[in-house]
Amino acid sequence: MYEFPFELDDFQKEACDYITEGKSVVVCAPTGAGKTVIAQHAIHCALKEGKRVFYTTPLKALSNQKYSDFSEQYGSDNVGLLTGDTSVRRDAQIVVMTTEVFRNMLYGTNFGTVSDNMKDVKYVILDEVHYMNDEQRGTVWEESIIYCPTNVQIIALSATVANADKLTEWINTVHSKTELVNTDFRPVPLKFFYFDSSQPNTILPLLTPSGALNKKIKPEKKQFKRGKPVQKRNTAKDVIRVLHEKDMLPAIYFTFSRKKCDEQMEKCAELCLVTPKEQAEIRQIVDDYIAENYYLYKNKHIEYLLQGVASHHAGLLPGWKVLVEKLFQKGLIKVVFATETLAAGINMPARSTIISSISKRTDTGHRTLTPSEFLQMSGRAGRRGMDEIGYVTIVGTAFQTPEEVAELVLSEANPLESKFSPSYSMVLNLLQRFTLDEAKELVLKSFGYFSSNSRIEPLLKVKEENQEKIDECNSFVCYAKRTNQDLAEYNKVREIYVQNRRVFKTIQKQEKKKNRPLTEEAQEFGRQNKIMLEKMHSFECDTCKLYKKHMKSVEVLARYEAKQRNLEKEIEKQKDIFWNKFLSHRAVLTEFGYLKDDYPNEQGITISQLRSENELFLARVIFSGVLEGLTPAELASVVCAITTEDMRADLFSYLPFSPKVRKTLNKIKDIKREVDKKQKNYDVEDPMYINGFYSPLIEMWVNGSEWDDIVDQVEMGEGDIVRSFKRVIDVLRQLCTISNVPEDIVFTAREAITQIQRSPIDID
Repeated sequence: MYEFPFELDDFQKEACDYITEGKSVVVCAPTGAGKTVIAQHAIHCALKEGKRVFYTTPLKALSNQKYSDFSEQYGSDNVGLLTGDTSVRRDAQIVVMTTEVFRNMLYGTNFGTVSDNMKDVKYVILDEVHYMNDEQRGTVWEESIIYCPTNVQIIALSATVANADKLTEWINTVHSKTELVNTDFRPVPLKFFYFDSSQPNTILPLLTPSGALNKKIKPEKKQFKRGKPVQKRNTAKDVIRVLHEKDMLPAIYFTFSRKKCDEQMEKCAELCLVTPKEQAEIRQIVDDYIAENYYLYKNKHIEYLLQGVASHHAGLLPGWKVLVEKLFQKGLIKVVFATETLAAGINMPARSTIISSISKRTDTGHRTLTPSEFLQMSGRAGRRGMDEIGYVTIVGTAFQTPEEVAELVLSEANPLESKFSPSYSMVLNLLQRFTLDEAKELVLKSFGYFSSNSRIEPLLKVKEENQEKIDECNSFVCYAKRTNQDLAEYNKVREIYVQNRRVFKTIQKQEKKKNRPLTEEAQEFGRQNKIMLEKMHSFECDTCKLYKKHMKSVEVLARYEAKQRNLEKEIEKQKDIFWNKFLSHRAVLTEFGYLKDDYPNEQGITISQLRSENELFLARVIFSGVLEGLTPAELASVVCAITTEDMRADLFSYLPFSPKVRKTLNKIKDIKREVDKKQKNYDVEDPMYINGFYSPLIEMWVNGSEWDDIVDQVEMGEGDIVRSFKRVIDVLRQLCTISNVPEDIVFTAREAITQIQRSPIDID
């Protein structure tokens, strides 16, 4: 084992030993436990053996951070970086990349052949594997593990999850011999506190030594007085003041609203948490940084940095967030007000974390944080080698009880759930390399299929309960030993008799009114009905006192049997949900003519090289010719519209489109309708967008407008604008690298990228 300059913890030694033995390993440990040491051991093994190692992360920002760390540690000549928009020394011994880039390499399409991509690679470190739970990108991790060559050792690093054994068992099944190292050990233990606004000058321990809720904590009262405005205290300011007095800073204050991040930062700036010496140091660093990033000189948050507080969320410029992270790592920023995205692995060690509420607003309303979300945020507290204890403070609100907070703190982490979902690109990539049967084998290797039992378990439980009700209904005992079928026969005879009697009475009334005798046919009808009455009387059911009870039992039974049939259909559907989705996408592609005899044609191969929400829609736009003849600004504007997701209904831009962009988007609407129709025929729900909110902005930007002019046009965070522009760059880059794109579009796309890639867009 590589000798580290410090004593390794037991779980680190165990994992390193497995790697040395040539096994793959899943390491599941709390945030801050020291999983990076295990990755470093694999890196040292690769360097010693003259082999290569890939280090993958879910985020570009994390990849950039690891690239910087490893370059410093192992020498920049030995380290490469591959993200969606950066390629540095791709043949280096240590290559840091996003997991998405690694997955694309394994497809062996526009990244070169798989054998070339994986040449001399012995180890792949998959950092933050719990991202498999991510709704949008979870599929990437599963595909990476399924397609990774079996001679490559996988080192999967994950935060605490409930079913790490299932994940290990799955990797063991689809890849190679894999061992689990699972620990709840934290080098810096956490202590939990509660801020009760009725006691604003202190924080209270949340739990007693025995693990029960502290009885001194009182639930928050709703702030309401009839006819009088309530003067509310500033909770964030109170919490920070108390922590500052108790020497529990620096802290990350998690709140779930960007607006609140900024408001709370402004309020807490009044506390001035830094010394004059620290203030001078901050000013020097900020001045030097702004000299290199001139676009930040007007940033209104500068004054707050000088008071030792900052805000960190997706609405801020990436370059600004880099400055905040730099100052926080140096211990000069004492509190960062952040949204939960900061919990995703960025290196910002803190002594304390503060969680503003245990519920957050989502697209479908408010919901309580999951145990894993809470663990991820609280786990940021406690700096290894600097703090003996990490402090977590939960702020009391009127929308949660202290009991609910204690329950969440004591909860186990959530299990990993598969988000595997076949896409057009996946279907085409697999059918390019495998037969349909081989593709099915690969799809059925997914973690989702492997763990489908746990997904189906709730349905099986309902089915079991339903069966008990069916058995109960079937247990009705008829004293005359008549069955449900006999009852059904009686009801049939009874119904015919009742209907015929009604008809016969109507005929009698009509004939009497007309003063005419009944016809022979009518009399015969009456006689037949009397025979039906006698038949009805011959059933024991006709005089049975339990008839109504038996009847009700049969009606209930019919409902339960119908429910059971639906449940059985749903269980069958869930068993094969991934393969059925694969077949649905294949059917759409076949109907459009991109697959013939289950092999992609030339245009199908182009679609396989694309990466977007809906590769088929983007490809249809490219193939239609509507992008030809556009200027770089117009092309960027159109691409922006088809890559911007649907936004809140109240967000509306009054900025005009240029005529050519408007005309092109109208043509694209027809393409969207056509794809939508075909998708509906096969129950495919891959989203498509035509949202021109940012389109006029990117057109102005490509045409040379200044950043300040862009920002003034809409009331959106600068970070949101940057993110939308970066999505455009991603698609434009694809237009330059995939096959079958007309030369003039490639040339225009390159021009557009050059114009977009200037400060502040070119900062990660």
